[in-house]
Amino acid sequence: MHSEFELITRYFTPDPPGAEDGVSLGVGDDCTLLVPTPGQRLAVSVDTSVAGVHFPEEAPAAAVGHRALAVSLSDLAAMGARARWCLMSLTLPASDDGPWLADFARGFHELCAATGTALVGGDVTRGSLSIGVTVMGEVPPEQALTRSGARPGDVLAVTGALGGGAGGLALWRRGERDAGHPLLKRYLHPLPRLEVGLALRGLAMAAIDISDGLLADLGHVLECSGVGAELTPETLPLAEGLSAALGEERALEAGLHGGDDYELLVALPPEHLDEARERLAALGLALTQVGRVSEAPGVRGVAVSGERGWQHFQGGGAP
Repeated sequence: MHSEFELITRYFTPDPPGAEDGVSLGVGDDCTLLVPTPGQRLAVSVDTSVAGVHFPEEAPAAAVGHRALAVSLSDLAAMGARARWCLMSLTLPASDDGPWLADFARGFHELCAATGTALVGGDVTRGSLSIGVTVMGEVPPEQALTRSGARPGDVLAVTGALGGGAGGLALWRRGERDAGHPLLKRYLHPLPRLEVGLALRGLAMAAIDISDGLLADLGHVLECSGVGAELTPETLPLAEGLSAALGEERALEAGLHGGDDYELLVALPPEHLDEARERLAALGLALTQVGRVSEAPGVRGVAVSGERGWQHFQGGGAP
């Protein structure tokens, strides 16, 4: 059985980042010492992923590692921040599961490399499987995309397609285990839209990542901005294969209420819509208008039931 220090050394001490990565002291001391870029604001967010709540207990280890980092990075994307560093706190049921831990670490490190995020510290302990990831990024002053900037008349638009995360979870519950299935891939390997957040600086007035469902996350923007919204559900871009997998009615529900999409919902002035679409097209991603911001509070255009998307203390979650 390995100690936590041996596990950290073996699996979570990659090639040490250096001064060019903004790290003057990395893994292995009581604290890490970071050097933020002069003139930038530091954006920090934390998410915890718990087995059986945020992901299935039998999910592939590499997917668990990827997903734990991706959901935190998605918050940086929504803020328009460039990812720089991360910390990870890992709680394991046992300390000697080498194959599982090796695959978990591989999934985590691969996404670190793909997004330019340096793992600079953390903790390993014993208990029920959970992963806490703190991410840190940078954004220029006055360019952060917050939830409070939406104004009446702004266009509401979403990146990519919706409902894929909820569709993938539904298929998993049915017994689908083909990791290459498009919907299952969207659920197990979400992609944080970091490049999109950077591309929308100076265009979008407000943004949020769609992790708890479109309507639930839209509600956060409306509350923070003191506005309402008129939605056009017929324009909602649903994930490919979602209607075939769930049926049209459930597919629309997944697009409106399903979580785990990690696309971005943005509010931007109408005159910025075309340029925003061009910038995202250069990244190979669509930007679809799904409504407008209104002065009157509330949401119109869809039947808003008691369903409020993912909420941690009201049940649901992964099987």
